[in-house]
Amino acid sequence: MSLNEEETIFNTRLIEEVLEAYPAKAKKRRQKHLTVAKAPDTEADPGALSECSVKSNIKSIPGVMTIRGCAYAGSKGVVWGPVKDMVHISHGPVGCGHYSWSQRRNFYNGTTGVDSFVTMQFTSDYQEKDIVFGGDKKLKKILTEIDELFPLNHGTTIQSECPVGLIGDDIESVAREQKKISGKTIVPVRCEGFRGVSQSLGHHIACDVIRDWVLDQDGNQIPFEPSPYDVNILGDYNIGGDAWSSRILLEEMGLRVIGSWSGDATLAEIERAPKAKMNLIHCYRSLNYISRYMEEKHGIPWMEYNLFGPSQIAASLRKIAENFDDKIKEGAERVIAKYQPLADAVIAKYRPRLEGKKVLLYVGGLRSRHVVNAYTDLGMEIVATGYEFAHNDDYQRTGHYIKEGTLIYDDASTYELEKFIEAIRPDLVGSGIKEKYAVQKAGIPFRQMHSWDYSGPYHGYDGFAIFARDMDLAINSPVWGMFKAPWKTAA
Repeated sequence: MSLNEEETIFNTRLIEEVLEAYPAKAKKRRQKHLTVAKAPDTEADPGALSECSVKSNIKSIPGVMTIRGCAYAGSKGVVWGPVKDMVHISHGPVGCGHYSWSQRRNFYNGTTGVDSFVTMQFTSDYQEKDIVFGGDKKLKKILTEIDELFPLNHGTTIQSECPVGLIGDDIESVAREQKKISGKTIVPVRCEGFRGVSQSLGHHIACDVIRDWVLDQDGNQIPFEPSPYDVNILGDYNIGGDAWSSRILLEEMGLRVIGSWSGDATLAEIERAPKAKMNLIHCYRSLNYISRYMEEKHGIPWMEYNLFGPSQIAASLRKIAENFDDKIKEGAERVIAKYQPLADAVIAKYRPRLEGKKVLLYVGGLRSRHVVNAYTDLGMEIVATGYEFAHNDDYQRTGHYIKEGTLIYDDASTYELEKFIEAIRPDLVGSGIKEKYAVQKAGIPFRQMHSWDYSGPYHGYDGFAIFARDMDLAINSPVWGMFKAPWKTAA
């Protein structure tokens, strides 16, 4: 029996055991979200290593502790929040704004409070009277005060929280009225948390308002001299400086990055996006919507790329270069040749310490597949992976990264994840802050794969060196030898 067959049998039994704890109805629903990667149909999906077919993007079961976020988190926390020269109002009670305040480590250049506002929190602080009588007047006052206090801001977004949608405040009319007064871009975002099944709809809503309220608007046609090598970076939120590492490589190979969405982004970069020759999309799940729109409206092609780990970096740079002339193709090879010795040195140092270590991943809508090769370049093995809010096409793409027999889960509950970790006993878990401390208390090394545990960048060749160091520090820390995991402790 092959190793893949053994893993398939083990993981299939594990799923059955986990599902036994549920009532019949919940069991029937949840079993569609748990599977084991199967042998691929290479004719239907060339290049796939496995097939990962699960039910996804479905409403979580009430009463089951999901790890998902909401539409507000997807819009304000992911897409709009990193746009540095705009003020983003958390429109509603103070809680949503407070708990989403500066948690994603979106790095930026600028002077905070003068021309950049990423790490500042603005809220309309809804009270009971605002729920009863409406908050439109309060919103107008806030928009006026923002312009008085922060005159160098280039615009404002109104990020609606649940009560605003429930009482029916007309934020669109307020935005239009204030835009006439100030002359600045004001964007109303209907991202109330009750919309959709996860933060994924918040990404979609954010893209829709960019389409309707920012792109191709009268009065924002900034003078621009195009070049044949203009590209946009989409879906890189500059966590720990990731977008800067990506930008260095693209510009070294001869491309001109005219916009970065939305890490370290400005409103002007978003406005001129339709001038690009190509959109390069890192986080497919969050910004594929606007990429498809610009392809249909402006004829701009797009492609997904991956700069995690040297094997994927080289493959992505070459794939990008294929869309341009020989100058860019030669530039890509030059960049790869320049940095490969760095990657080889990192692998030579850390692979002997990490070879054969098992990794379990559970991240948002992208990294559960994108980081796979960064681990495998170091000789590590992905034994289980899943997403909080992925769609069916994300799982199809995942099949190009993971092998047959890998455990796959969608919107895993706290219970499911704990049981999977107990049974598989990985050497490392990569997930979010909600899971971090429970996993560490179980005696298992952990890395926070949403915001890099206060480290980073992880993109690019420089980022790979930091990634390898951090994984080594997590797994080989002497602290893990000082206590035993619960299942290793005698009863």
